[in-house]
Amino acid sequence: MVQHELLISHSRWCYLACHPRLWLRVDRSMKDFSEPGVFPNIEEAVSAARPGDTILIAAGGSHLASNIQIRKPLCLIGGGELPDETTLVCLRGSDSALEFLSTCKLSNLTVKAELGCCLLHRSGRLIIDECILQCESNPLDYLSCPIVSTAGSGVFPSNLKSDGDSVSVSHTRIEGGAKAVLTSGDLALQRVRVIYARTCLYFWFDVDCK
Repeated sequence: MVQHELLISHSRWCYLACHPRLWLRVDRSMKDFSEPGVFPNIEEAVSAARPGDTILIAAGGSHLASNIQIRKPLCLIGGGELPDETTLVCLRGSDSALEFLSTCKLSNLTVKAELGCCLLHRSGRLIIDECILQCESNPLDYLSCPIVSTAGSGVFPSNLKSDGDSVSVSHTRIEGGAKAVLTSGDLALQRVRVIYARTCLYFWFDVDCK
């Protein structure tokens, strides 16, 4: 397991559990879930987490993630050496795998979706680092998009909005879909950098105020 250091440096993350022994874990291979902090799926772990918690998702196999709303600051980390060792799969017909209404970070994860989006950003600061976002091939894949941001669109009441809405992507592979990012609110794609590797593209960009 990759030993990650403190992942977020921000006042609202002052309670972040930075030592791996304090992280919550998602591990489907466990037979006994009586151990504190261990959960069979991502949805239960997110529900039980406190603001600032880190959730380590076990490598190997696929974890279902469909329309999971995250309304508190969390960090989700894949437990493998590489992001493709920990995969979140969004079921067909779902709007997204994960829906963010708070500041969050994703690291070392693969997220796959079909006819939807991998990540739906409603509000808060979303950080995506060293991940793989994949929209599966489909005759209707022009309807899908790896990242969708509606921040500032008025979809949610003002008390759920954040003054610091943004998306930051670094060292991340993005594959499939109509476009890498679709925005329908106050944010726009900015500061794009791309590195062409032998078999894929790695992206760095921000989605921030226009």
